[in-house]
Amino acid sequence: MNVAGRFKLALLAASLFFSSQAFAGKSNDTLIYASDSEPENISPYHNNLREGVIVAHMVWDTLIYRDPSTGQYKPELATAWKWESPTSMLVDLRRDVTFQNGDKFTADDVVFTFNYVVSPDSKVVTRQNVDWIKGAEKVGDYQVRILLKAPFPAALEYLSGPTPIYPAAYFKKVGLEGFSKAPVGTGPYKITIVTPGVGVTMVKNTGYFKDSPLGTPKIGTIKFLVIPDPETRSAQLMTGAVDWIWRVPADQADSLKAMPNLSVIGGETMRVGYLSMDAIGSSTPNSPFKDVRVRQAVNYAINRGALTKDLVRGGSQPVYAPCFRTQFGCDNAVVVKYDYNPAKARELLKAAGYPNGFETDLYAYREREYAEAMIGDLRKVGINARLHYLQYAALRTAQRSGKTPMTFQAWGSFSVNDASAFVSVFFKGGPDDGAKDPDVIKVLDAADSSNDGAVRKADYATALKRISEQAYWAPLFSYSTNYAFTSDLNFKAYPDELPRFYEASWK
Repeated sequence: MNVAGRFKLALLAASLFFSSQAFAGKSNDTLIYASDSEPENISPYHNNLREGVIVAHMVWDTLIYRDPSTGQYKPELATAWKWESPTSMLVDLRRDVTFQNGDKFTADDVVFTFNYVVSPDSKVVTRQNVDWIKGAEKVGDYQVRILLKAPFPAALEYLSGPTPIYPAAYFKKVGLEGFSKAPVGTGPYKITIVTPGVGVTMVKNTGYFKDSPLGTPKIGTIKFLVIPDPETRSAQLMTGAVDWIWRVPADQADSLKAMPNLSVIGGETMRVGYLSMDAIGSSTPNSPFKDVRVRQAVNYAINRGALTKDLVRGGSQPVYAPCFRTQFGCDNAVVVKYDYNPAKARELLKAAGYPNGFETDLYAYREREYAEAMIGDLRKVGINARLHYLQYAALRTAQRSGKTPMTFQAWGSFSVNDASAFVSVFFKGGPDDGAKDPDVIKVLDAADSSNDGAVRKADYATALKRISEQAYWAPLFSYSTNYAFTSDLNFKAYPDELPRFYEASWK
């Protein structure tokens, strides 16, 4: 059955199921939003899924706030900060902030959080987000010193993004497992229910501190629902069962625009889709992807133009570097622009000893139709890939265990506008680095720690050039995201792909 047919069936099913009552909307001050994936752990440091990032920004605060419109850094949990040296920052803290369980926010919470997340036992999922931190010291009840392992010019970006502050006493009492079931933060919303496989319920934090740059939350209850099927999500939006959805396929977005009670907006985001390849040969000793010519053949085989034009749409652009073009240090001029050239791909495969191609496995967790289109492109040059479609956490575990020859994934950099949040995550020797190239690791270490902007740019360019020439990845396209929501809702979308529901309100 085609996509249009599945959509009609899903709409019919949702209409029958929800015709008796619609539980979302303005009338009961409850905003219900749906997405296709859920974080395996609600703790922000213990998942790196976009759905987890969204919840984190509603429930937890960071020391610093970056205005998404101007890029300006503003006080959040911190009131001021200054560099004592290239590796020491003195931070003054707010005195009027209370955690959602009633605990007073103090320097103890900041010191605990940073010393906990840098410890090996913390099991932080994306270590690049915190590995630049050496630790934190208490200077006074409302003053801390953050110590860096080495100079890190992007520190403010990270302190305003993927580094929320936890309640020390509560976390020590309940541990990570207890915290994931009943999390506590200082943010504009507090979590009341976490139901694995279903979603998360949040209510407005009436005690949220009035001077927060996030503003005062307006909607009383916000519910996140997990609805894996895109047709079902759209159908439930149309029947009023949910108020907001995203990642709406372009054809469905066109249909939803005709609905008088819905609004549809969209545009390009910082998220980049990519194919990773097992350049080390961990999935099998004789992995074809150990040969640079095979990896280059994959790059030539994928029709990026067709993917952006026919599937992603909405402002999507082909991408050839493992970073987004607005990020500091993302130099697209130095990378190889692998055009769509199946003949060249077949020549490279023949030269590598695969004149008839080979069979392999491709793992994916999102946009099945995108993965299937890539499989079709690969098949045209003789690479027959079997699709393994998994939940994200299962895919990540398989990849980090060295079991995946190829993966189709996406990365949004935690909305950090610095190349370290992308290229250094995947090519600096960490658990997601499938190349472990010592030359790349060395130059990225230098790029991440230099206080000279020109030096940083040059080092990132060197790393990106080698990654591209060696074709460790096949970067594919920037994502565009279509948002569809009830016309009763005031909602603003940002290019960093972070829905800020604490800004939303009813009309």
